[in-house]
Amino acid sequence: MFILKCGGSTLDQLPASFYEELIQLKRDGFDPIIVHGGGPAISNTLKSLQIEPQFIDGLRVTDEATLQVVEMVLIGQTNKQIVKQLKGYGFGLSGMDGSLIKASKMDGPFGFVGQIEAVQPELIKSLSDNGYIPVIAPLGIDEQGQSYNINADTAAGAVATALGVEQLIVVTDVPGVMENGQVIPELTTQQVTELIDKGVITGGMIPKVKAAMDALKAVDEVVIIPPANLGKAVQKEKVGTKIKGGAE
Repeated sequence: MFILKCGGSTLDQLPASFYEELIQLKRDGFDPIIVHGGGPAISNTLKSLQIEPQFIDGLRVTDEATLQVVEMVLIGQTNKQIVKQLKGYGFGLSGMDGSLIKASKMDGPFGFVGQIEAVQPELIKSLSDNGYIPVIAPLGIDEQGQSYNINADTAAGAVATALGVEQLIVVTDVPGVMENGQVIPELTTQQVTELIDKGVITGGMIPKVKAAMDALKAVDEVVIIPPANLGKAVQKEKVGTKIKGGAE
């Protein structure tokens, strides 16, 4: 089993061959679990409603109107686009379904952005065991029924941790973590922190690598790759940027 995180900016560019490769991996005995974003589609819908998107440290500030758009786009649009591409193998759900992702309000000026309290992995395991590829929209819910927008990278890391998988693969629209125009093939958590402090890792890559570091509590490695390298990453070939624990 492995977790595959697909960013919103990447989803629109994924070729049919990517989904065909995923289906073949499932047939070959691998168990992919997809956690997806939807940032650009959310921002475009907000702008069409004359709501200006706001971000702080790579996280979307989510008021009530924005939350409604987030739910509509992630669940009703993006999730189902992925499910359709998986041709009967995909099973779409969000973190709100069956309290899959229990969340609470994140401290700070973010509005209805959630921090994850717990992931209940039984539903994901059941779907996977029954031959499906679970496709999870990153929303959470609290005990009062309040929903929360959750950063997709953070959700992917938490799902990986809950399932105890060995590998989290982050599919993104860049070849990996870059420095001076070159992909850095391998990083430790200490090196990641140093690159953030130096301003080498910036913007939307920050939550990706932070989620990677969180996931390393449970998974052996996190690999950040472009879509074309999926099969190689699953087979543990050297592609993209691999992040591992430790200081060396």
